[in-house]
Amino acid sequence: MNILIIGGNRGIGLELCRQYATRGARVLATCRNAPGLLRESGAEILDGVDVSSARGIRKLQSGLGKTPLHLLIHNAGKLTRENLDDMDFDRIENQFIVNTLGPLRVIHALYDHLLPKSRIGIVSSRMGSLGDNTSGGMYGYRISKAAVNAAGVSLARDLEPMKIAVALLHPGLVATDMTGGRGIPPSKAASGLIEVMDQLTLANTGRFWHAEGYELPW
Repeated sequence: MNILIIGGNRGIGLELCRQYATRGARVLATCRNAPGLLRESGAEILDGVDVSSARGIRKLQSGLGKTPLHLLIHNAGKLTRENLDDMDFDRIENQFIVNTLGPLRVIHALYDHLLPKSRIGIVSSRMGSLGDNTSGGMYGYRISKAAVNAAGVSLARDLEPMKIAVALLHPGLVATDMTGGRGIPPSKAASGLIEVMDQLTLANTGRFWHAEGYELPW
């Protein structure tokens, strides 16, 4: 099985690489710059891949060659913290480019690498849930994750005739650089996401899943 992890050099992505490699899968993983611990994960590294640029996508395509993909998980993302007293629209726009357009660029560019019964996971966040928003703020992150959820549902509908299933994934609050080290270990989040992806079929495509296995509201 060929598995591509977009954003695999730290946190959840790194753990996904480690755990899938332990299963015996061929894992390919992207990073923007220094791969660090990714070198020891068992994954093949595609470095210099920035999902926010056309150049980065071309580099990804070149690195993959004609490799078919059975599973693609888009984990790369960005979080900054805007509120009404600190509304930085440049930061908001950048999060949209990375968190929303990034996955869409990647999946569109790798369309020809997908096979019947391939599966796609897009790491989103319950921060993008309209129904779950009880605290406000976090404008850029919330907007970008709500938008990628919408894109993921459209992808699920468009790819269903090819028998390709798509899941939107919330890993939980995970102790990474993005969260300032607060939350559950990345290894636990990764194992939960892998279980969700193991159960992904056309019967449950286009849904929004918590890593603990239950659905989240849009």
